Amino acid sequence: MKNHIYLLEDDQDVRAVFERELLYQGFSVTTSGTLDAFTRLVRLQVPDLCIIDLSLPDGDGLSLLSEILQDFAIPTIIVSGRGALGDKIRGLDLGADDYLVKPVDPLELAARARNMLKRRSKPEDNIDSDARYRFSDWTVDFSTFELTAPDGTSETMSVADANLLRAFVEAPGKVLTRDKLLERCALADEDVFDRSIDTRISRLRKKLQDDPQNPNHIKTIYGAGYVFTPKVNRLGNG
Repeated sequence: MKNHIYLLEDDQDVRAVFERELLYQGFSVTTSGTLDAFTRLVRLQVPDLCIIDLSLPDGDGLSLLSEILQDFAIPTIIVSGRGALGDKIRGLDLGADDYLVKPVDPLELAARARNMLKRRSKPEDNIDSDARYRFSDWTVDFSTFELTAPDGTSETMSVADANLLRAFVEAPGKVLTRDKLLERCALADEDVFDRSIDTRISRLRKKLQDDPQNPNHIKTIYGAGYVFTPKVNRLGNG
């Protein structure tokens, strides 16, 4: 079955170019040019991946991340003309898995989409995607991307959050550099900036209910990277 992508882009010409390439690459694509139309699509049926612009005629695409896409844990690529560092950090902090600044080659966009969907459906060679882990009364199931808190409440993580947490639970007590985390989370490209990992760490700490001033799970080792401090127990397959 083809992966279904929702594409939100208000520029009709850009939308047509992206859609044509994605269709050529074998995806099923549904397009829209406004926030309202896109929101109705997502509420009717959850896609495999979303590609969204930010500056739209009826609002800011960032609102989608904070209000809808995070709830559904839909892998999301932002494609925007807004290339300021603050916009990138804000997009990543709200749950985007990738951020591309226009102009974007449609071939690159299709490749990013394909790689992201592969990471969600297929584990890295050295990692069991069905593994479940427990730490500090938290449980994570990488077959479903489900993170369960000590009080029993659960949420589904995004691809980016799951990849980052998986990097930590597979290496508890070890210092992981930013470069290693960038590589592990498949973020490496010509537009990488260290703050992208810092932002993702901050987002993951919030999910783990860590005090940013004195985190219990992910400690910052200044000048070196980050270390996951809890004892981790593998629970086996789900």
